Amino acid sequence: MCAQNNVDIVIKGTVVDAETKEPIPFAGVELINTNTWTTTNVDGQYSIVAKGTANKIRFTCLSYNPVIKSIVQGKSQIVNVRLKPTVVSIDEVVVKPGRKRYKNKRNPAVELIENVIDNKSKNRKEGLDYYQYEKYEKIQFALSHFSEKLKQRKSLRKFQFVFDNVDSTKLAGSKILPVYLKETLSDFYYRKSPKSTKEIIKANKMVSFEGYIDNQGMTESLKYLYQDINIYDNDISFLTNKFLSPIANSAPGFYKYYIQDTSMVKGNKCVKLFFSPRNKTDMLFQGFMYIKLDSSYVVKRIEMSVNKDINLNWVKDVNIIQEFDQIQDKGWLLTTDEISIDFGISKNGMGIFGQRTVSYKDYKVNEVVNDNIYKGVNIVQNKDADEKNATFWDVHRHQPLSKTEKGVYTVIDSVKKVPAFRRTMNIMMLLISGYRDFGYFEIGPVNTFYSYNPIEGVRLRFGGRTTPKFSKKINFESYLAYGYTDKNYKYYLGTTYSLTDKTIYNFPVKSIKLSIQDETKIPGQELQFVQEDNILLSIKRGENNKLLYNKTFKIEHLNEFDNHFSYALSYNYTRQSPGGSLFFNPVNYNSAVDNIPYINISEVSATLRYAPHEQFYQGKLYRTPIPNKYPILQLQYTIGSKFLHNDYNYHNLRLSLSKRFYPSVLGYTDVILEAGKIFGKVPYPLLTIHRANQTYSYQIASYNLMNFLEFVSDQYVSLNVDHCFNGFIFNKVPLFKKLKLREVATCKMLYGSVNNSNNPNIQTGLFKLPVDEDGTPTTYTLEKKPYIEASVGVSNIFKFFRVDVVKRLSYLEHSDVASIGIRARFKFDF
Repeated sequence: MCAQNNVDIVIKGTVVDAETKEPIPFAGVELINTNTWTTTNVDGQYSIVAKGTANKIRFTCLSYNPVIKSIVQGKSQIVNVRLKPTVVSIDEVVVKPGRKRYKNKRNPAVELIENVIDNKSKNRKEGLDYYQYEKYEKIQFALSHFSEKLKQRKSLRKFQFVFDNVDSTKLAGSKILPVYLKETLSDFYYRKSPKSTKEIIKANKMVSFEGYIDNQGMTESLKYLYQDINIYDNDISFLTNKFLSPIANSAPGFYKYYIQDTSMVKGNKCVKLFFSPRNKTDMLFQGFMYIKLDSSYVVKRIEMSVNKDINLNWVKDVNIIQEFDQIQDKGWLLTTDEISIDFGISKNGMGIFGQRTVSYKDYKVNEVVNDNIYKGVNIVQNKDADEKNATFWDVHRHQPLSKTEKGVYTVIDSVKKVPAFRRTMNIMMLLISGYRDFGYFEIGPVNTFYSYNPIEGVRLRFGGRTTPKFSKKINFESYLAYGYTDKNYKYYLGTTYSLTDKTIYNFPVKSIKLSIQDETKIPGQELQFVQEDNILLSIKRGENNKLLYNKTFKIEHLNEFDNHFSYALSYNYTRQSPGGSLFFNPVNYNSAVDNIPYINISEVSATLRYAPHEQFYQGKLYRTPIPNKYPILQLQYTIGSKFLHNDYNYHNLRLSLSKRFYPSVLGYTDVILEAGKIFGKVPYPLLTIHRANQTYSYQIASYNLMNFLEFVSDQYVSLNVDHCFNGFIFNKVPLFKKLKLREVATCKMLYGSVNNSNNPNIQTGLFKLPVDEDGTPTTYTLEKKPYIEASVGVSNIFKFFRVDVVKRLSYLEHSDVASIGIRARFKFDF
């Protein structure tokens, strides 16, 4: 009998309005005489776990009469409830709460929240001089809302054992099938002055899909997706967006507050405060806040979600719970932190349930630690962190794993051994990354095997590279291409040697790379995360008849550090020849016969890069950045010298700075600032050829209505501002509201010039700037005015696409330029 009383039971159900039958979100659900409670989600659903001794459950919500129901002890069950609205009768006039206009003035709920805001500085943990704790973090993902038909699919017959690990306790109204689990145990240290933090990861355990998914990148992606939520910050990063905290300094202007009742939370008498957005479509939270009923005005507990009308992709439901305890009578610190998100495309369709649970214990407050602990990077991992055995985890976990959670590691290991799984993953990786894995080597990228341009004509290419299964220390890569019009072979052969015990795909990279290449290059085309001979870029606007042929030898040393500072040293020798309509024609010659067939470029470069707290996912070809609020700074210095058998002497200095800004509920702004200067006398191929785009794909870092090789400079400065409003305007327009569209606006400005020493119209010994067959100039210098283009657009079209209308605002007198154009790009965001 005693054993049965300790059995966990699950009580779930739906709470609706007794009159309208509409679901009631954020209704309180409490097991009477226990410390166990929860709230309903936006669909009025709840799920609560309790010991078998519980016998009554209470349902409460603002403006509704409370309801108490009996439950059967020791048995999981469904309890659905209808709450009746509270009606107050005064002198035969019926008044329903919430009908009158909401006002901040003389509102006791607003006065209470203003006191919470006024006391933030003393209640937030950052007000302490020192604190430290042990942190246990568990992140799990599971299939949700899957049907019985899924189990019966022929393609899943060999995976039936997976369905033995179903969990029915995590998500109200749905069984889930765990597919991923990650656990981390760490020690965290904080010092107020000088402000420093340090996290030392002692143990790390995760489901691994090594060979298919970048585990390190997966970890970084999860950090970004499940960032720490600090309600005492004005702005909270959540699901790649910025949400205004319900206790932000400006929160009373964006939120409504209602005092519901008083409640005991772990022996502390608290005011239960309901908060919700004034505008349901703004990036704001809604939920309950439990504020301690004394002069401290500290938040004891908070339960938050987001409104279903918010412009947020792929999210069906959100539940955030945080609880604070007083530690050593010195401050209120977070002890429980849980974020649950139900991801999916449709409301009732299959999705992904993700949950991050963090617990904190062994707090020490205002105890001074040795300053050496704060030296180095903010987050470090012990060398043996990934090697902790099951016994260690059983002892050190803050709470034991459930049966289904324990089964995840075993089930996924079994899944990876099924040939059908490996075949499916290989097909997926081919579609996503363009590579087909054959064990020790892989071929690709397949989207470059065929392409077309007017100079090379039909271009066929085939290549591949070795994988870490061949060697973690050394990588070989090669391809061979042929153009059927220029009848030239192109090739690449390179090898990279890792100077660490990890592969060249594992951060931080320390490597030496050696390569030889014979390839073409469109002057001014600089693409992001796309190869230049990608088949999708074969169609271009305007004339695409400028090409450079480069025969290159290059050696490069890359050294990255844990703090995301890196340097690269390289030597590059290139023999460059003109192609298509380009000629290297000196100004003191008039005949095409006197054209120079090639120039020799021999350079030494040093590149310094600093990207604090950078996060990225390492793909097969590129690192996909995970945006954050920190800047990225890059400085490059290049020297070309006749001593190195270069045809010219020059120095080239380039600086770039990029940063994302979050103006709270107005979305986010990406800013890129660049500047460059060339010292020396050089022909136009060695000047800065500004990034142009003649494809129909919108390129963030390029000028989308500039022609290839249209502008050159030896000194320049540029500014690129791209702002996404995240639906701030469209969400308030009835017709657009349901489409979940988002507004974007961009402005790009480039100002530069060419000194007299590099101007072929003034200086001899240089090449004439390119002209078309009629002698009309096609390449210009930026002398009198900046190049400017601006765009407005709509993103989140079908949740994946962005379309911009781009307007060119200067140099419209140039030949073969478009003053306006439409560009599109793929964009994934929450």
